[in-house]
Amino acid sequence: MRPRLLAATLAAAMTVAASLAHADEGMWMPRQLPQIAGALRAAGFAGDPAALADVTADPLAAVVSLGGCTASFVSPQGLIVTNHHCAMGAIQLNSTPEKNLIRDGFIAATIADEVSAGPAARAFVTVGFDDVTARVLEAARGKTGRAYYEAVEAARKAIVAECEREPGMRCSVADMYYGLQFFRIRQLELKDIRLVYAPPESIGNYGDEIDNFMWPRHSGDFAFYRAYVGQDGKPAAYSRDNVPYRPPAVLPVSTAPLQAGQFVMVAGYPGVTFRLRTAMEFANQVGWVLPNRVAMAEGLIRTIEQATAGDPRRQVLYASSVASLKNTLKRAQGELEGLRRSDAVALRRADEDAMLAWLARQPGSTAQRRDIQAVMAQLAAGQAQQQRDSVLGYLRTGLLGAAITLQRLAHERAKPDAQREAGYQQRDEALIEANLKQLSRRYDPEVEQAILGFVLARYYALPADQRVPEVEAVFGGDLAQATDLLRAMYAATRFGDEATRLAAMRQDAAALAASDDPLLKAAARLQPAWLRLEDAAKQREGELLRLRPAYMRALIAYRQTQGRAVYPDANGTLRVSYGHIAPLAPRDGVEYRPFTTVAGILEKHTGQAPFDAPAPLREAIAKGDFGSTADPLLKTQTVDFLSNLDTTGGNSGSPVLDAHGRLVGLNFDSNWEAVSASWMYDPRYKRAIHVDMRYLRWILAKVYPAPALLREMGLPPE
Repeated sequence: MRPRLLAATLAAAMTVAASLAHADEGMWMPRQLPQIAGALRAAGFAGDPAALADVTADPLAAVVSLGGCTASFVSPQGLIVTNHHCAMGAIQLNSTPEKNLIRDGFIAATIADEVSAGPAARAFVTVGFDDVTARVLEAARGKTGRAYYEAVEAARKAIVAECEREPGMRCSVADMYYGLQFFRIRQLELKDIRLVYAPPESIGNYGDEIDNFMWPRHSGDFAFYRAYVGQDGKPAAYSRDNVPYRPPAVLPVSTAPLQAGQFVMVAGYPGVTFRLRTAMEFANQVGWVLPNRVAMAEGLIRTIEQATAGDPRRQVLYASSVASLKNTLKRAQGELEGLRRSDAVALRRADEDAMLAWLARQPGSTAQRRDIQAVMAQLAAGQAQQQRDSVLGYLRTGLLGAAITLQRLAHERAKPDAQREAGYQQRDEALIEANLKQLSRRYDPEVEQAILGFVLARYYALPADQRVPEVEAVFGGDLAQATDLLRAMYAATRFGDEATRLAAMRQDAAALAASDDPLLKAAARLQPAWLRLEDAAKQREGELLRLRPAYMRALIAYRQTQGRAVYPDANGTLRVSYGHIAPLAPRDGVEYRPFTTVAGILEKHTGQAPFDAPAPLREAIAKGDFGSTADPLLKTQTVDFLSNLDTTGGNSGSPVLDAHGRLVGLNFDSNWEAVSASWMYDPRYKRAIHVDMRYLRWILAKVYPAPALLREMGLPPE
């Protein structure tokens, strides 16, 4: 489609969306918000919707990405608030069995006491969001398959390289509507991030996996970071000489009460949604992807827990990994149950069939329908190899994963930087080095062998036509051989030493290939397989990138005729959703109120994890001294609240704002019935779960006091 015609199509779609969008659905790009100004105002927003289009101004300039979670600036001194579980990696990195910050929490008495969140910790401040569709697609026209993929990638890399000439800038080119539009995202990359405050896990993760994705919740899922820069005000790696970053905007923390039905809005970086995918992909998600994800997560959790049992040191090393796997497991289970409950596959199939029937009636649609048929063929080809590809992906773990990364980095360094594979360019080397450094705090050789043993058992169960010769050349023909070979590899490797890993990073391909270290040798022998399989994948991806816009144009146009909102699937870029604080009635005879209170903490308390509320919290609740943070209607201290905001993974830590742009909550979860919303939005069930900022303020004032933080945020001491 020509750029002018494409723009007209999307503009028309947005016009329909503007008049008919529902307040409880939609992850909108900031630039789209002025077009739905009427719906925003009708929902209760008191500000200027046009101001929300500017990512460099209040309030969106205060919202930052942590590379998987969201956070926001709450003071001019670079203070950042996010979720406890988003800071878990930093908490774990700074923990030891003797000084266990996971168990005991952390409060920096002064700025000098703040500790590094780790060399790989980042905060990204978005400073630009520009349409570059015409430039990205120009060189790809007339090409197919791998050539189309490479042309698009080359254009994206060139745009990124130009953008990153500006010091401290991290840039990307985001694909919207699956190849229809491309946007250049400019972000200031802050590299010195420090942990300031974290409550004990028994507050920050109260209820753990039992309560995960459940309501009612009683979790104080919050933590504070601070961003630092060099004395010249520019991003710099960690140094004691650095100074706090001065953000372009700060979110004021509300001290006003909340109530059901009140307007709320969330700004954040949702990871990925799939609502615009094909019916074939919906069926595959329910039929294979989610069951496989559940099985892998269950097996890895069981393997790690068995390998670390009775060993506090190993348990600390793998605490963050286990927490992440448990979240993955429960989310996959909930998503599978939700998609089945909503009969999502049948509904999506019926919707797609109706769209295709409508398209067949449109004059001149023959070529478009032919392209859509080709999309289905490419998807089927990819699904035929997904079992193999899934297993191989899990081999890239720990030390072996680091060795594979370094072999690939050396291979890519032989090319001009612009031709290197994304993730292995010069711009990526600092992050690779940071990950190599912090690996020592998240690795144990016995545990890693157990993990690889579990993954290889899955590999040897693959059908013969999906086996990979290079894998068996390294690990042998069966699990018994693999177990012996792994033991020998890890007994002889020197790669567990940080200095050895960093030295290997500086070596060229020839030197790495000549290494006698067994893990580097294994990675070198595996590399031809990775390259071969990647080449085949890029051929399919190139065809999908070229062909899927035909499907998207049909879907957008068809949904226009239905008056349905059209917004791009989430892809890790800044989005805004809006709605209201709302109760939930998930089943017949069951009604949930939208607020929980501290009474529920005591009701759940057993003295055993995960319901082991710490004594200072229980004592403060019993004292009943809630001061200005008490809810005027409930006459007690609230903890969490529900809204119908449209959120997904990546929205963790996202600020929840009121009608005036004041911070009233931190998003941290979804309810069990709504986990499947990444694929299908069901307004009957979709709810987001947030920490009430009044609870955060009370914890800082009365439970684990941090009066300096309250003063810094301009808040009263109670």
